Amino acid sequence: MKSLVLSLLLAFFATGAAAQHSHPAAATPAASAAAGDFAEGEVKRLDKAAARVTIRHGEIRSIGMGPMTMTFPVKPAALLDRVAAGDKVRFKVEVVSGDPTVTAIAKAK
Repeated sequence: MKSLVLSLLLAFFATGAAAQHSHPAAATPAASAAAGDFAEGEVKRLDKAAARVTIRHGEIRSIGMGPMTMTFPVKPAALLDRVAAGDKVRFKVEVVSGDPTVTAIAKAK
């Protein structure tokens, strides 16, 4: 029985299956980092006076946030000049002074 288990383990490691399943992101760190930086969503409302935007969004991997509709502060506020309510957007969220903040936004292509 021990030899069977040992044979299976050796075959598993020899095929590289363990390496492929243990750290899939490690194979392409630049690609996974770039993909995780931006999220997609739809602008629901802009408040230029308060520098805030409400976005219905999918997962925001950069901060570990699931899909929802949320109002974010925007820094710099001039980013709001690039979008309007109803636009499909790609945006970046970073934690600034403890608050999830939109730091980049553009209309999705």
